[in-house]
Amino acid sequence: MSGEDVQGPYPASVNRLIQAFGQLPGIGRRTAERLAFWVLKAEDAQAMTIADAIAAVKRTVRHCPVCWNPADTAPCHICSDPRRDAGIVMVVEQPKDLINLEQTGMFRGIYHCLMGRLDPLDGVGPESITVADLLARVREPARNARGVPVREVVLALNPDMEGDSTGLLIAEMLAPRGVQVTRLARGLPSGSQIEFANRAALADAIALRQSVS
Repeated sequence: MSGEDVQGPYPASVNRLIQAFGQLPGIGRRTAERLAFWVLKAEDAQAMTIADAIAAVKRTVRHCPVCWNPADTAPCHICSDPRRDAGIVMVVEQPKDLINLEQTGMFRGIYHCLMGRLDPLDGVGPESITVADLLARVREPARNARGVPVREVVLALNPDMEGDSTGLLIAEMLAPRGVQVTRLARGLPSGSQIEFANRAALADAIALRQSVS
């Protein structure tokens, strides 16, 4: 058996690069190959700029100790901004939801990233997301941004079964704490994802948020 039969038509280092690209979400074998050959053809400085950017992200970016949003400062720039109302905390499932909501320019409070949502079928329970950290922020003002007591928690979760179940759990846990719990208005269609909502729909949902009974 020839060497080419053992490792395929590409050098071992190229195969490793293709396999590495193939681990990225949404990247299949053919796309991974195209990316690998783009790297081969690129100028050294251009390719190393990408490599350096990846290394810098892994070296410097951590979760904000207050809200769990990825940040290169502790706390993040949103939590530390004195112009924002730290007494209103909007709860999102993932950082990408925070980004989309922030782009509306309608919300001037701060956030909490759950880093997931309840999904019993996949073994995701309350201990797998950052619900305990959220409760700690409500219970202990020192754990919240700038030491401000939390007055309102806004549930900005995806309007589907898992998102609703997660929101119900949070509302039940917060009930004894005396804080107001609201949710985004159902301007977001049921079954949709915040990630794919347009800015107008998100702005309406923030402005028309409702109490959670």
